[in-house]
Amino acid sequence: MGLADPVFLVNYKTYAGTTGDDALAFAETIERVRDETGSRFAVAPQLPDLRRIAERTDLPIVAQTAVPRAESGIGDVTLEAVADAGADAVFVSHPENEAAFTAVARAVDRCGDLGLESIVAVEGLTTARMALAADPDWLLFERPADIATDEGMVRTHPERIETFVETVADEAAETRTFVGGGIRTAEDVARAFDCGVDATGAASAAIEADDREAWLRSIATAVPTADASR
Repeated sequence: MGLADPVFLVNYKTYAGTTGDDALAFAETIERVRDETGSRFAVAPQLPDLRRIAERTDLPIVAQTAVPRAESGIGDVTLEAVADAGADAVFVSHPENEAAFTAVARAVDRCGDLGLESIVAVEGLTTARMALAADPDWLLFERPADIATDEGMVRTHPERIETFVETVADEAAETRTFVGGGIRTAEDVARAFDCGVDATGAASAAIEADDREAWLRSIATAVPTADASR
């Protein structure tokens, strides 16, 4: 399936209330909101629930982490396993789970073999240019300090996001752009897409919302439709 853009990703991370039946119920709510609003959503469940959600919904599924089997050890989750379970994409690296750039390049290559879209996280233009050498499908621009805060770049430094988008477009036009960190409201989502990114998403704001479905519906109003020009 892959990740068609523009898209909003709901990441469960390891929050309480996002496993088992709760995980599936929330995914079904996301799917219902998607179907009723026409806005694209994707989900990154905890790994034990990945196959179940992939089989019970048709949401695009992002694996929160995985490594090539050839480089794995006991307890690791492999790219091969998440692909078999139904993942469409994977965070090869993330601000909360960083990987060396040499490992990133090998993982991106293996994702290509398996039909997984690769998402690589960067903190600025220098690391973005380094990551582009691996030819990932997506670059996630996210600063660790912004995670789970009200002070993400979409509010404090939107010009940095715009420069990031322009840099990627100039140097690797086929790589799509994603911004995260501090995305909490529909206004934040609108700001992100106004900066030119192809995707944005949230974890804590989605999970901690008093009414998750109402929150998702508000977010849907700010996700451009597939045929909207930006």
